[in-house]
Amino acid sequence: MACISVGALRQLIHTLIGPPMTSETPFAKNKVILCHFDSYSTALVFARWPDRSLLLPGPLPADAHSMAALEQADPAYGADLVKQAAIAQYGLNPDELVYVDDFNQWVQTEDGPVRVHLLRFTTFEAPASALAAHEAVFKPISELRGSAPVELGLVREVFNLIMGGGGR
Repeated sequence: MACISVGALRQLIHTLIGPPMTSETPFAKNKVILCHFDSYSTALVFARWPDRSLLLPGPLPADAHSMAALEQADPAYGADLVKQAAIAQYGLNPDELVYVDDFNQWVQTEDGPVRVHLLRFTTFEAPASALAAHEAVFKPISELRGSAPVELGLVREVFNLIMGGGGR
């Protein structure tokens, strides 16, 4: 049986899902949903990560629940900051992504409020290769069973927004 050191395990985790969330990273107070919408076929797909989470850089804590948006949000919740961090950390092409301003969802955790952002790919087809390096795949909402209920609720909000004509 092969053994792996703690340091090697941390490096592997860092390689697969990115650095740990700390108060110094934009993802300490933010999560991101990645999606692609094909307006011709009306196919809407979401990124699903190897841990079955629908959020990057990882799942919400088990105690997370929806909350009202903060009236005055700290700059640490900023859209551009989060978009640039996602692009840098996951090697995404900034020319293929738009930030969806119409999506304004928040969750409460034991550590405080977390803002959930929506980035939509604008490519002709969902860019599977953009996710492949992270072992993530695009899936329609009907194939997302097994993900955390709070995350499924968030992608349902995305579905309602985009199918209702917003977020484009």
